[in-house]
Amino acid sequence: MRELVVLGTASQVPTRTRNHNGYLLHWDGEGLLFDPGEGTQRQMTRAGVPASRITRICLTHVHGDHCYGLPGVLSRLALDGMPHPVHLHYPASGEDVVRALVSLATPGTDLRLHPHGSGGTVAPNVEVRPLHHRVETYGYRLVEPDGRTMLRDRLAAAGIAGPDIGRLQREGRLGGVRLEDVSARRTGQRFALVMDTAPCPGAEELADGVDLLVTESTFADEDAALAARHRHLTAGQAGALTGTGGLGTLVLTHFSSRYTDVSRLAEQARDRAGGATVLAAEDLDRIPFPRRR
Repeated sequence: MRELVVLGTASQVPTRTRNHNGYLLHWDGEGLLFDPGEGTQRQMTRAGVPASRITRICLTHVHGDHCYGLPGVLSRLALDGMPHPVHLHYPASGEDVVRALVSLATPGTDLRLHPHGSGGTVAPNVEVRPLHHRVETYGYRLVEPDGRTMLRDRLAAAGIAGPDIGRLQREGRLGGVRLEDVSARRTGQRFALVMDTAPCPGAEELADGVDLLVTESTFADEDAALAARHRHLTAGQAGALTGTGGLGTLVLTHFSSRYTDVSRLAEQARDRAGGATVLAAEDLDRIPFPRRR
């Protein structure tokens, strides 16, 4: 199963209807929790998400609205007797903050710390790219390896069926039949999360060609000066990330409390999104991964 569970959508200040950040991505057998702000543990309960699904926690940076929920989540994992290790990824410059937060949590979880100080691969199929914020910040990108889609008519014409199909997939050739003769290339699916940043190459690299992009949309276009001052994206800038990347679905989040109605932010993003599907996230939304293209 691949699904995004939105646990919170507020930026610096939570509101009556929006919790601080928190995003749980179900990605096959993994559960990746991104940027757990205050109240994340409660939001998981409201969303019906068991803590045991978490396998990785990924922090984009160590501003409070993106990490102050960490002790509560870790304590819940310990209370529930988490049966597997949990990997915590974060910017290396935030080491002191992360260790302080971890020290507040109930012990008992097999927590493995993975600081990173540059862009690159940080776990199997998980990459990071540097963003441009007021502190060291990284966005995350999940990449499924490309594969092959078996073509039934060609398999039938070649007389290949049953267990021989699996053998052909494993070995690449069966007798005189090559795998590429009876299959088509299938591009792996991609997901990216872009949080606090001004427009930058890292954000563009993360967004390039992804099927589902979650990005901050802190300010409306008319507040571009505020966005530049605080190094955040406007809705239009968020939409522009999809312009050349062949994006499938764009999910906007991390809204300033000044906007009680974010529908106009969605419209501003849509105007520059090049035909991508644009959603303004609400707390507790469950967003299925787009179908393969």
